[in-house]
Amino acid sequence: MTAIKHALQRDIFTPNDERLLSIVNVCKAGKKKKNCFLCATVTTERPVQVKMVKVKKSDKGDFYKRQIAWALRDLAVVDAKDAIKENPEFDLHFEKIYKWVASSTAEKNAFISCIWKLNQRYLRKKIDFVNVSSQLLEELPKVTEESVPSGENQSVTGGDEEVVDVYQELNAREEQDIEIMMEGCECAISNAEAFAERLSRELQVLDGANIQSIMASEKQVNILMKLLDEALKEVDQIELKLSSYEEMLQSVKEQMDQISESNHLIHLSNTNNVKLLSEIEFLVNHMDLAKGHIKALQEGDLASSRGIEACTNAADALLQCMNVALRPGHDMLLAVKQQQQRFSDLREHFARRLASHLNNVFVQQGHDQSSTLAQHSVELALPNHHPFHRDLLRYAKLMEWLKSTDYGKYEGLTKNYMDYLSRLYEREIKDFFEVAKIKMTGTTKESKKFGLHGSSGKLTGSTSSLNKLSVQSSGNRRSQSSSLLDMGNMSASDLDVADRTKFDKIFEQVLSELEPLCLAEQDFISKFFKLQQHQSMPGTMTEAEDVDGGTLSRQHNAGAPLPVSSEKDMIRQMMIKIFRCIEPELNNLIALGDKIDSFNSLYMLVKMSHHVWTAQNVDPASFLSTTLGNVLVTVKRNFDKCISNQIRQMEEVKISKKSKVGILPFVAEFEEFAGLAESIFKNAERRGDLDKAYTKLIRGVFVNVEKVANESQKTPRDVVMMENFHHIFATLSRLKISCLEAEKKEAKQKYTDHLQSYVIYSLGQPLEKLNHFFEGVEARVAQGIREEEVSYQLAFNKQELRKVIKEYPGKEVKKGLDNLYKKVDKHLCEEENLLQVVWHSMQDEFIRQYKHFEGLIARCYPGSGVTMEFTIQDILDYCSSIAQSH
Repeated sequence: MTAIKHALQRDIFTPNDERLLSIVNVCKAGKKKKNCFLCATVTTERPVQVKMVKVKKSDKGDFYKRQIAWALRDLAVVDAKDAIKENPEFDLHFEKIYKWVASSTAEKNAFISCIWKLNQRYLRKKIDFVNVSSQLLEELPKVTEESVPSGENQSVTGGDEEVVDVYQELNAREEQDIEIMMEGCECAISNAEAFAERLSRELQVLDGANIQSIMASEKQVNILMKLLDEALKEVDQIELKLSSYEEMLQSVKEQMDQISESNHLIHLSNTNNVKLLSEIEFLVNHMDLAKGHIKALQEGDLASSRGIEACTNAADALLQCMNVALRPGHDMLLAVKQQQQRFSDLREHFARRLASHLNNVFVQQGHDQSSTLAQHSVELALPNHHPFHRDLLRYAKLMEWLKSTDYGKYEGLTKNYMDYLSRLYEREIKDFFEVAKIKMTGTTKESKKFGLHGSSGKLTGSTSSLNKLSVQSSGNRRSQSSSLLDMGNMSASDLDVADRTKFDKIFEQVLSELEPLCLAEQDFISKFFKLQQHQSMPGTMTEAEDVDGGTLSRQHNAGAPLPVSSEKDMIRQMMIKIFRCIEPELNNLIALGDKIDSFNSLYMLVKMSHHVWTAQNVDPASFLSTTLGNVLVTVKRNFDKCISNQIRQMEEVKISKKSKVGILPFVAEFEEFAGLAESIFKNAERRGDLDKAYTKLIRGVFVNVEKVANESQKTPRDVVMMENFHHIFATLSRLKISCLEAEKKEAKQKYTDHLQSYVIYSLGQPLEKLNHFFEGVEARVAQGIREEEVSYQLAFNKQELRKVIKEYPGKEVKKGLDNLYKKVDKHLCEEENLLQVVWHSMQDEFIRQYKHFEGLIARCYPGSGVTMEFTIQDILDYCSSIAQSH
């Protein structure tokens, strides 16, 4: 290692004016063992710069090269890994952490010791040494840079060696003295031994002079000792005087201690008196209830506004006195206990008075409100509870006080309020729905026909009456479809529209009356009973406590009772109890509307959806939103049943075998349904339900039109398909239903296809022989015979062609077309008015066939001079004349 150190100093560091102090052979931890050397160096010029240099052996030869250098001041931490066990690993923390493994622990320790010494000397202990043995970290002699000559030559090596000055330069004064000394001796340079011997003799002379000087000062030393003895005696006298003074002061000190203790006791007594007065004032100020408040609690008038205000203030003052935060030990005082008991008695007495008075108010409200029911018996309006709510809200603060002081009585009042008000609302709502049902059916007699008996308003009609009504309703719709043929029956259709509009208005009025009633009651309950939306409910109310034979928490869908886990749930539970009759009454009204006319379900679905949407925007979990949502499910079921019934009626339709089919009843009913639905569902929230119903209905219409067309005996299949799909296409084009665009295109295509099919089939009859002849010609051409050679076929020569053409002179053609027109007129129905459209299509098709025949004659019989006995102009004249004559 010494040879390597010498080589590195010579080859690398000396050219850079650096001195190598310590070296360690290392390799990187965790990688392939590629050895290198870490060197600690200092510069030979001031200011001294301390560096750590990584030196690596060159791959191309035996010489070493400098790879990387770090300034020692950038080194933050030296981590030796283990201060006790021998471990060759260590970390150096520069801008990043370098992990090294030394070739031996001794080399590592020597290198770390050198770094520590350099840190002590040049960096003022800036580097942290972690997991380093304390034996390595020995303090260097504190030598400042000023004490070191500019040409210092120190060796800082590894191990435990101290820093030794190998060479020190002489300063200028020393050099001058040596020069003077050497000038005084001629042999100083030529004979060094003689010069050294002379210097030795002079040194002995100086030592002797120093000894004589010391002996001459012995007398002065004796004099100094005498003076010291006298000074000691003076000190002893002073100590004696100080002792006497101390004894005198000791008695004074004892007296002052007694005075200080007396003053402390007086101060302590005064402090205790002040604290006692403060405690008494606290109790008097916070636990003293004014006589006026006591009188108000005991005798205050709970019926007048002034008395209610006085009782409210007194109750608040009592609550403050009872809730005062007593200091430690106050509850042990007899006066405090007595005052607390007095407050408790006052609270119990006033709580009883308040609960009794409010119960009487609830009962009185039920009687007063019942007396006003007769005024609303003929009007479709619910009684207004605002005056009652306004009077009760004066007690809201007292209810809040009762809730926080006596929750049992508060809970009892809550149950009594629900009991009284539920009976009152039940009478009002049932009477209200009775009026609505009477207005829907027209008269009381008619309402009995629909199964309405008594004030209960329940639907109790027999199954036979329900079936009878269903048949009547179906018959009415069929009569509506037939009224398209009989314009004299328009009054019945108008009557149905008027009845549906009337039902729609009544149903909307019912919902509009119920909604503000429920919202007003819910708002009142929240304010009067102090039930907020997002607070946990204090108290012990059970989640299914019996209230007059019922339960406070209603069971939905035969499930478990709803847990009253918050005040919001409490409000909903109270609303369910108070308005328990709303949902069944609404369901009865919906059933009645569906009995009267199944199309009423469209009106109910739109109105109910709008009100549910409005309620959910206000509060999705409210009673009103939940109840209307449940009823909406029933309405949606009725709507789906209405659609299913229409599809079933399509499948069950029977046509007469003796009369022509015309527009099928269910096609007309679909037109009626779509027109009605589009007017009802305009800007509705549940448009998606209608679109789904449209899709089901139109597919049913398409399927059953084809089914009836296939079964038709009197009317050709193409006519049934053409007329009905033309009607469907016209309906969809007029209504512009976006979800049925594909079906509209399909209907148009079916109408066009069957119109063309009917025209081609019908035109084959007037010129039957001519058609058969040219079909034979086309067949021969298709078999491969050239067109100009067809005339050589025996069955298709020129003579046969002339014979066939002579059978169809102009007069005969006109006669055939006239018969065809009459036949088409018999096939087509009047209401669809397609006769002229079909006749015009036949004219065009006939002309196309004529041109086709002329072309075949020109190609297959060239130069024969054979032509038809009528022209295209003749055809146009025939068709026009026939159409005008009919």
